[in-house]
This record gives sequence, structure tokens and C-alpha cells, in this order.
Amino acid sequence: MSWRDNLPTVRGKLLLNEPLGPYTWFRVGGAADALFIPADAEDLADFLKALPESVPVTIIGVGSNLIVRDGGVEGVVIRLAGRAFAAITTEGDTITAGAGALDSMVAKASAKAGIAGLEFYAGIPGTIGGALTMNAGCYGAETQDVLVSAWGLNRQGERIELTLADFGYTYRHSNAPAGVIWMEATYRGTPDAPEAVSARIHEITSRRETTQPIREKTGGSTFKNPEGHSSWKLVDEAGWRGKLRAETGGGAKFSELHSNFMINPGEATAADIEGLGEAVRADVLAKTGVQLDWEIKRIGRR
Repeated sequence: MSWRDNLPTVRGKLLLNEPLGPYTWFRVGGAADALFIPADAEDLADFLKALPESVPVTIIGVGSNLIVRDGGVEGVVIRLAGRAFAAITTEGDTITAGAGALDSMVAKASAKAGIAGLEFYAGIPGTIGGALTMNAGCYGAETQDVLVSAWGLNRQGERIELTLADFGYTYRHSNAPAGVIWMEATYRGTPDAPEAVSARIHEITSRRETTQPIREKTGGSTFKNPEGHSSWKLVDEAGWRGKLRAETGGGAKFSELHSNFMINPGEATAADIEGLGEAVRADVLAKTGVQLDWEIKRIGRR
């Protein structure tokens, strides 16, 4: 008997062999053995406690910085969606947000409350859970600059609480325990006029709209910036801006607008997109001696 024949009872949605492409910005990838969309944190905790330890668990957000490989994902994929995971509250100079809240909505809520410091979240196309995991940032600011604390659930469904120091943040990296599914984060900014905060958010969103292919099937920044370098410049100088990889038959390319953004212009597969990224990494290394590391997360079976 398979573990899928004896899954725990849940209040949320539990779907078998669910295609994951529609849940990602690239719109590619295979199916999850099982996809669980919990009703709330208690539903998720109960599920994790009852799920056999041998079953792999993968967490995804809105899929904005993710490639799901064509062979699908082993085990249970968990997606936090709905109001139970997206609540945002403010008190004084602090703002607390659920892990499923969009970064951009947290930025807007901070502006409404007159809290400065989280404007950069308006430029990140993901959720708070992802931002905590990778110390997300842009335009000179990062999650570590404003985070106070966060809590989540471990693989056993137990509550884990961390302060900023526990994360051990570095550039696009956290030393937090692996496998924690974040539930909520608290940030502290500084008081400022709501109009001033809103103006800075507008500047960020306007800049993003004119410099990034946000209306394409994309995955955000493809590569991290190597120390002393900008990834987009390395990709550009290697000649990959707007260029299709011949082996993919035109299935994927780097954007003409921003050369660190891959796009799926039509019917690319996950293999097309990941293969393009690997081809560019190899070419940049050969031409410049600089190693590009993925910022986009890749999961699943090839």
C-alpha cells in the first residue's frame, strides 16, 4: 500500500497527481504526488504530525521564483494560500504578516500605517515565506534590515520560534533550520508620513515596470549577484540578452528588457528553461571566469 492510500484527514484541499505548472509564474513543470493546501496553521500542524516521516515535504508560495521540473515532485507539496496565511496587522512601528502574504501587500500596508523601511518589498514578486527563507531584497535593502522575529512549523508539526539573530542571514541565504514552514513574521520599521512611504513605493514599482518583464511568464532574478559583479551585466556581456538557446528550439530565452530574467515566450518545458540557465552559466564562466549561482529555486524530478 502506498503512503498516498492512507493520507491524514484534513480540512483544507488535498489533491493527488496535481499539475504544478499553473501554480508557477513560468507555467511549466510536472505534477506533485500530492498537493496540500491547508485551511490554516492548525490544519497544517495536524497533517505534518500524522504524515509518515519518510514522505518528502516541499513548500511553495506563489511560484514566482521557481522551476518545477517536468518529472514532477516526489511526496507532498504544500502551498499556503488564502486569508488564513495572508493576514497583515500593524501596531506602532511594527508590522506582522502571514507567510502567504504577498511582499507587495506588506509594503502597501506599511505605507498605510506610516511605517518606513519595508518599501523594498514592493519590488519583490513573492510571499513573506519566501522572503524569510532567502533574505529577499532589492534596491539596496534586505529582509534582515527590518525583521524582528518569525515562527513556523517543523517537519513534525511543532512550533519553532526564531529571532533575527537565529537566521544568520547573509546575501540570499539563511542559516535557519532546514525544512521549517514559515507561518508568520514580525518586522520593525521607523515612523514616517504615509504619503512619503507611498511615494517611495510608487518609485520602486514604476522602476520595476519599466526595467523588468513582469508581464511575461518569468521567474524573477535568475542568478545571484557574484561578489563584485552584477549578474545582468555578465549575462549581457556574454551575449545572451534576448537570445534563444538553439537546442531548445526557441522554447526559452533571456529577456530583452532585463538580461537576468529568463522568460517562457511560448511553450517551453521546464527542461528548456533550466537548460538555458545552465548553458548561460557555463558560457559566462568560460568567458569571464565568474561563477553564476542560481537564485531561482529548482525542484522535482528531471
